[in-house]
Amino acid sequence: MTGNRRALALTMGDPAGIGPDLALTAWQNRAGLGLPAFYLIGDTEMLAARAKLLGMDVPIRESSPESATTDFATALPVLPVSLAVPARVGTPDPANAGPVIEAIRLAVELTLDGRARAVVTNPIAKSVLYASGFEFPGHTEYLAHLASQAQGLPQDRSLRPVMLLAGPNLRVAPVTIHIPLRQVPDMLTTEAIVETAEIVARDLASRFGIAAPRIAVSGLNPHAGEDGALGAEDAEIIAPAIASLRARGINAFGPLPADTMFHAEARADYDAAICMYHDQALIPAKTLGFHDSVNATLGLPFIRTSPDHGTAFSLAGKGVARADSLVAALRLAGTMADAETTPTESTL
Repeated sequence: MTGNRRALALTMGDPAGIGPDLALTAWQNRAGLGLPAFYLIGDTEMLAARAKLLGMDVPIRESSPESATTDFATALPVLPVSLAVPARVGTPDPANAGPVIEAIRLAVELTLDGRARAVVTNPIAKSVLYASGFEFPGHTEYLAHLASQAQGLPQDRSLRPVMLLAGPNLRVAPVTIHIPLRQVPDMLTTEAIVETAEIVARDLASRFGIAAPRIAVSGLNPHAGEDGALGAEDAEIIAPAIASLRARGINAFGPLPADTMFHAEARADYDAAICMYHDQALIPAKTLGFHDSVNATLGLPFIRTSPDHGTAFSLAGKGVARADSLVAALRLAGTMADAETTPTESTL
């Protein structure tokens, strides 16, 4: 299960949320679940207190990235990042925003330095970070900023990350993400669609082991525009993007009506779907795999996965939070690291 390979770097997320619960649960069930080794970047006292609250017998050991794989067999390895104030279960505190952010930064640094196989992030509460002056919309943008800094890229040429929701029955990436629905047609461009699909195709090949990815592209309007009767964007923006992708050797097809492209028979024809906006992508992804879908960030120089849910403050410390999505995120991170640079023919 662990061998001599480097461990995954798992961030603590918001210490008042369910992230610590999930990490403890995942480690406790590591053998039965066949999990790859990971070390948690976070506060050791907080984790010990949470384990006691949950009645869990989880040994916690301060560790280094180099010793974590060995330590993982007998204890939860922790790379210490101390909280500013003690965590109150279910009640987030902006005073701890600094350590939460530092855990993310450190996970990226260690992965880029080759001291972790991949980054796995527990959920954060963005509003809590905003209250402390955090200037990024969320995890993904901050990760892209860190990666761009590490590569010395100027701000106007920073990396563009792509959010891929990966579940057992569907992989899907939205072109536009956290913007109001009324802004989508104005923000949607042929170039953005091409860039998103190129990144997805490249990472499916290099990190998912799919040598020749098949990419389905949704339309924007009902019935993919109905030959212009229901909107011009499908013909004027999306179709040219698909033509450009095919000219570049990417097996992309569409635009497809979004109401018929996610049933089982349709999904058999592609390895990932590109959608035009957030809910068009995430509704089918979460419907088909609510507890075991994973948020994977593509287009970065390191692997990053995350549970596809939030901090769930109301569930923290109660022993009822399900660790399925974190388990899936840990597994996928390990699988992506194993597949990197060794693509083989494969589909869902």
